[in-house]
Formats: sequence, structure tokens, C-alpha cells
Amino acid sequence: MKKIEAIIKPFKLDDVKEKLTEVGIRGITISEVKGFGRQKGHTELYRGAEYVIDFIPKIKIEVVLPDEMVSQAVDIIMETAKTGRIGDGKIFIMPIDEIIRIRTGETGEEAL
Repeated sequence: MKKIEAIIKPFKLDDVKEKLTEVGIRGITISEVKGFGRQKGHTELYRGAEYVIDFIPKIKIEVVLPDEMVSQAVDIIMETAKTGRIGDGKIFIMPIDEIIRIRTGETGEEAL
């Protein structure tokens, strides 16, 4: 099993979620996060004063999948979240040793 963490632009969330659920992915965790990479920050003008915005709002999607579904999910996220402009985000893939469903005690892929 693997965990996919994807950092994407907020306006792409609905499209990514829709495509992932279409292929049978049932559980997705979403967090509103802020950060910066190569995109750095930007400046905004508010009531005549200029402010530096260091951290850009993003969405973090977390999904745990069986190994055989990982490449399909990564492809979907890449295709759907891509705008071709700086700040499209990143995808991180990590191994998962064990999953336990608290309510039933199921383990492994049964707990997904």
C-alpha cells in the first residue's frame, strides 16, 4: 500500500476529486494548507498599502491505495491538476506499513 500526498491549486480540487472517485477511489482527505516553493510569494495592494504574501494557499489531498492503483491515481492527479503554470504543485508517494480501521479492527487493504 502507498500514500499519495498531492499539493494542488485550490480551484482544481473539484475536478481532481471527481476524476479520482470515477475510478473507484473511495477515501480522500483534504486539507487547506499554505506554502511556497519556486513560486515564492507575491505582493498585493490593499487600501493603498502594499503587502507581501509569502505563503500561497494550496490544497493537500491525501489518499492511501493498494499498490496497483497508485500509478493510475498519480496520472489522474497530474493530468487534472496541471495548468502549465508555475505553482501547479507536487505529488509525494510514500509506503504504508499497516492500516487499522478503528471501528472494526480490520487491517491492511480491508481497512481501506
